[in-house]
Amino acid sequence: MTAHLATTEITNWGVDLIGVTKTYGKKIHALRGVNVQVGRGEIFGLLGPNGAGKSTLVKIMMTVVRPDAALGTVLGRPLGNRKKLAVIGYLPENHRFPAYLTGAQVLDFYGRLAKVPGDKRRKRAISLLERVSMTRWADTKISKYSKGMMQRLGLAQALINDPELLVLDEPTDGVDPLGRRDIRELLLELRRQGKTVFLNSHLLSELEMVCDRVAILVDGLVARQGTLSELTEHTVEYRISISGDVEPLRKKLSEIGVTLDATAVTLHGHDLEKVNQVIDLLRGGGVLIQAVTPHRFSLEDILVETMEATSPVSPDVRAARPVSPELLSGGEP
Repeated sequence: MTAHLATTEITNWGVDLIGVTKTYGKKIHALRGVNVQVGRGEIFGLLGPNGAGKSTLVKIMMTVVRPDAALGTVLGRPLGNRKKLAVIGYLPENHRFPAYLTGAQVLDFYGRLAKVPGDKRRKRAISLLERVSMTRWADTKISKYSKGMMQRLGLAQALINDPELLVLDEPTDGVDPLGRRDIRELLLELRRQGKTVFLNSHLLSELEMVCDRVAILVDGLVARQGTLSELTEHTVEYRISISGDVEPLRKKLSEIGVTLDATAVTLHGHDLEKVNQVIDLLRGGGVLIQAVTPHRFSLEDILVETMEATSPVSPDVRAARPVSPELLSGGEP
């Protein structure tokens, strides 16, 4: 099937993809009409279980994979526009560099491919190696690099052309906690510079710390998309830890709409007036309040909830079935 690509210009978004579909062979529907919008100057996270189509979508953006159909733009131009591809930095998942090159030579090679002028290329390579803490390994051959070192160098490679849009597929895979912190700080620095970052990662805690907005991809479709606060607003609750006899207050508390057990009262929703009403009622009844703790779902909670809501398996079976940690990782086609 010939891919159908948009020819109109849309400038409000850094990435504006509409109706992206991709089928491998005749039966594997990797993407089934994906719509994704990424604002300019924001960090956008793409998450989902294995086989959701995350890496396929990234590869279509970078013209590595040809879609069956795709409308929309990247940096205000249709997918595949050469001038815009030249100002995109890309770190693929499981990337490889020639083992006989050194780190500095890799950056020089990719800088040449991106047509970065010689003097600027050398200065930028030195600066980037320092920024990703790889200066001491600049003249070491790639064959000696660990996976974490390869990820750091890969990030430097993606930045060698000073891109407007940075597309990263599992950038912290194999990186130690200190390295992940360094990468988070670099991404936030790039956002302050006005860069747009499109980030695909299975490390949900990492996405949660840096992303302005996220999209959850399940079975080749975007199940949810928005800011973290928008996605988790319905999950806000307040847990009031108590000590004392709360039975005389049970009826009044139930009328307010709280969940009650022997040690705590839980109020669902973000209604601070109700929280204070419950506190006043408890104190008036002589119940000791030990703590008031707000709680909001994490990205992992939201992902699991979304997967359960879109699963064809019955709710009773889902409730009895544990979620495998592997289900939250990357690695689909």
